[in-house]
Amino acid sequence: MKWGYVFIAAIFEVCWVMGLKYASTLGEWSATIVCIIISFTLLLKATNVLPVGSLYAVFTGLGTAGTVILGMILGEPVHVGKLLLIMMLLCGVLGLKLTTGDTKGETES
Repeated sequence: MKWGYVFIAAIFEVCWVMGLKYASTLGEWSATIVCIIISFTLLLKATNVLPVGSLYAVFTGLGTAGTVILGMILGEPVHVGKLLLIMMLLCGVLGLKLTTGDTKGETES
């Protein structure tokens, strides 16, 4: 569940980033603020048990990829190059997750 917090926080990051672009009413702005709070609360909770460097790289990578993908779904231009770069980003995120230990400050000898 440790990495689950990061994944859920990234989903809420995508929500608040899109909220910053599309929010126009008080309710939409309120939802955006709630998404920011949830996203960073979960991220902070995950920093208690995971190495901060890898955690933040995975969080921002997932958030970036999710935001670009959702943007394309909502009508932004889709280019093969953009899709390839997202795949590379996600491969890097997956690689970081797979090579990172589960305890804070863990080092390999």
